[in-house]
Amino acid sequence: MAHASRATGSAGVIAVDIEKRLGRFDLRVAFEADAPVIGLFGRSGAGKSSVVNAIAGTSTPERGYIRINGTTLFDSQERIDVPPERRRIGYVFQDALLFPHMTVERNLMYGERLRTSSERFIEPTRVIGLLGLEALLPRRPANLSGGEKQRVAIGRALLAQPRILLMDEPLASLDVPRKTEVLDYIERLRRELGIPIVYVSHSVPEITRLADTVVLLSEGRCLAAGPVDEVMGRIDLRPATGRYEAGALVDARVIAHDDVDHLSTLAFDGGELIVPRVEASPGERVRTRIRARDVSLATRKPDALSILNVLRGEVVSLSDEDGAVVDVQIRVGKTLLTARVTRRSRNELGIAEGVEVYALVKAVSFDQRSVGYA
Repeated sequence: MAHASRATGSAGVIAVDIEKRLGRFDLRVAFEADAPVIGLFGRSGAGKSSVVNAIAGTSTPERGYIRINGTTLFDSQERIDVPPERRRIGYVFQDALLFPHMTVERNLMYGERLRTSSERFIEPTRVIGLLGLEALLPRRPANLSGGEKQRVAIGRALLAQPRILLMDEPLASLDVPRKTEVLDYIERLRRELGIPIVYVSHSVPEITRLADTVVLLSEGRCLAAGPVDEVMGRIDLRPATGRYEAGALVDARVIAHDDVDHLSTLAFDGGELIVPRVEASPGERVRTRIRARDVSLATRKPDALSILNVLRGEVVSLSDEDGAVVDVQIRVGKTLLTARVTRRSRNELGIAEGVEVYALVKAVSFDQRSVGYA
């Protein structure tokens, strides 16, 4: 689960409209977003890294413009191409790329020394605290875990006082426990710093947990851009978003904890969800992802079953791919859920557009990666 609280600052507007010839295809991407975290999502080779390299200034488009908070970094018509070192952009790569001969503290302060005092708006002590780096300061990179290295790399990028933070597959080289650890810290930055983040990933759980706006790329083209729940929930985009990972995002609020059974109750516009206990306090907003393969359907309200979440809704669309599996989109309140059922079940239950159904979701299907702060 991912906690859902907004950043305290104003993220500002990112506007990109660029074209560039690449090896396999021509990159043509245009989007504009005003959100704390913008996710660039797509399969490997879709053009995601090419977009962030253009924003960073390490690659020059043939045409177009790039603007951050009203500041033009590139404009082919106006012949503006701000050098990378003057763009004030923090870049976090898949590999931490720390200086091996420096301590963690010196690595962190390297970026800050590149800025004048008038350009500094992020305090080192705050970044060190947010990323939990206090105990690591005297150590060298060789004595850090993969997750610790990435936290230091994020801190170094932040202390360069960037107007935007680019994160290109920052968790790709980490195992699951380290990914979860770093995700928690990125969420903390998302909530507490006002810096916009462009987050590149081909991982659905990462994008749905962190991003507010998603730009979906395929072979150098922008297939869709908009709120993460809308883009990632569209059945027609499944070939690009990944059918196996299909699901829906739910913005909710914690209303109660059950300390006996270690459960939490979340309220959303379609009712309530019972999930394993979350760390958020009552009243706090969270974002949770419900995977299509974790949703079963019934045409009558069932009783005497172990499933704790029974949500009444109406079928609004069905996928039409060939094969044994059908994705069914259900409106529950204002939220669109997706259920994955067999074609036989759809036919035997008479599931069609406009039919009232009950969506059944096991509480145990929610885990630490599916629920977090919004």
